[in-house]
Amino acid sequence: MAPMVKVIEVLAQSETSWDDAARVALEEASKTIRGIQSIYVKEMQAIVENDRIVKYRINAKISFVLERDS
Repeated sequence: MAPMVKVIEVLAQSETSWDDAARVALEEASKTIRGIQSIYVKEMQAIVENDRIVKYRINAKISFVLERDS
């Protein structure tokens, strides 16, 4: 039987970059989810203060394989 994959949507942010925000999303999700297969960055947003980007935000989908009982 083919593996069953679940997709969740998460929001994450970083003060460094969108790449770092994706790393944060993956790092946090992996604390409670096993078998992560991929991360798809769906949307990006930057928060600006005083003409400077101060936060990079992403909306991402994380895919992982569901575990089966033996």
